[in-house]
This record gives sequence, structure tokens and C-alpha cells, in this order.
Amino acid sequence: MPHMPSARFEQPVLSLFRIVTGLLFACHGAATLFDVLGGPHGEVPSAGQWPSWWAAVIQLTGGALVLIGIGTRPAALVCSGSMAYAYFVHHQGDGLFPMENGGESAALFCWAFLLIAALGPGQWSLAALRNQPAHRREEVSSHPNSH
Repeated sequence: MPHMPSARFEQPVLSLFRIVTGLLFACHGAATLFDVLGGPHGEVPSAGQWPSWWAAVIQLTGGALVLIGIGTRPAALVCSGSMAYAYFVHHQGDGLFPMENGGESAALFCWAFLLIAALGPGQWSLAALRNQPAHRREEVSSHPNSH
């Protein structure tokens, strides 16, 4: 049997995956809602416009929650569902495969958020920090190598 990498990297890598995925998703929402970061892929939707404005709100808020690691599982599940909706409603009609229909990012975000919803935020999250006993937080913050 081949040597497996140490399990000690699982939680940090999961945390980094969650952070990057949440950041990228939040940036999509900010771009659409506020016409920043290169702007939306199309027109800036008006407030309440279905589904564009609502999708951008989910992207910004859900991505931010996933990024910081608060309410990670439910936020990731909503984000995953929104990308499944985007894929099947907006992309699937243009071809069977994501390469044909332009739905690669929707498919990848959908599955990435489903993975995050299933595995949780990892050890580097505000939820994990908040759930740490107070004496452990003090010990970590006063340790000379923790800064």
C-alpha cells in the first residue's frame, strides 16, 4: 500500500479550501451587486430582480460566511443549491457538458460548496475559535510562536 500523506494536513487544507472558495464566491457577488472587480457578467441587476440580484446576494453573503467560517454548513449548502440552480436553469439548455454550455464555474462551485457543507469549516474558522475553551484561547494567543 502506498504511503499516505499525514492526516495532520487535512484540517489546514480543508480550511484553506473553504477560505479560497468563499472568497472567490463573495467576489462574484460583490462584482454583480456593486459593479466592482471587473463588474458583473452582464448588466448590474436592479434590487430584488429575480434571479440575478438574489443570486448575487447569496454569493456575497454566503461566500462571506463560508470565508470566515461562521454558519459554514448551512451557508455552503445554500451556495451549492444556488449553483445547481444556475447550472440546470441557465447552462444545461446550451449543451450536455459544462465545456459546451459555459457552466464550468457553476458546476465546480456547486460541488465545492457541497464538499464544504459535508466536511465543515476545518480548524481555521471563527466558529472553531469561538468554540475553543477560554483558557486555550489565552494559551494560544500568549504563545510566542502564535503571532
